[in-house]
Amino acid sequence: MQRAIVFGATGGIGEAICQELAKDGWSLYLHYCHNEQKAIELMNQLSEQYQSQDFMPVKLDFLADNQSLEQWTSQLFPVNALVFAQGITDYGFLADQRLSKIDQIMQVNLLVPIKITRLLEQMLTKQEYSRIVYLGSVYGGQGSALEAVYSASKAGLSRFSQAYAREVASANLTVNTLAPGAVDTEMNKIFSEDTFDLLKEEIPMGRLAQGSDVAFWVKNLLAKESAYLTGQTIYVSGGWLL
Repeated sequence: MQRAIVFGATGGIGEAICQELAKDGWSLYLHYCHNEQKAIELMNQLSEQYQSQDFMPVKLDFLADNQSLEQWTSQLFPVNALVFAQGITDYGFLADQRLSKIDQIMQVNLLVPIKITRLLEQMLTKQEYSRIVYLGSVYGGQGSALEAVYSASKAGLSRFSQAYAREVASANLTVNTLAPGAVDTEMNKIFSEDTFDLLKEEIPMGRLAQGSDVAFWVKNLLAKESAYLTGQTIYVSGGWLL
């Protein structure tokens, strides 16, 4: 049975990824941190649609300590794919950011994904083939003013996946980063309609991405046939900021 963990499954992009992977035959761990009710609703919906597959909500706070991460990963059933779709940001000048917020952004976006990868490597490399996909950002390639720490965390994912992919390629474990542009999710609802209109003018495709635009590429990166693609950052941006 193909089983993946989708971290951030209750977010806009994460939920779209779960829908796409379930449709493609994957059983899923549906990770959440705070929104248990949404995770349960997603489990019930997918279980009803795809009755031969398993869907299990799992809670993990990405601000947990190392011991908690080790305990959490040790309780998982075997998986052969990790999809890291969680992420946070803090929009504003670096000079105005609390040091604790900087720690949180780096922990959630970069450090814990690396630690979980380390903890699950042995499990992944025992499979016939396995996959890791990190959700980066166009801002990992071209840094964004007022999101400097977020940009740094996403750039770190691209460089980590490029380096780590070389370590595990011989074990049939591929490691890639998907870097979306502006996506129509709750995280971006802080901006006004006027700001979105100006942004759309900058995007050659003339619109923001939907979660499904990203989920399509996750599905393809997890496919068995994608075995020769690793260490890459793939920009799903509608041509924006390239």
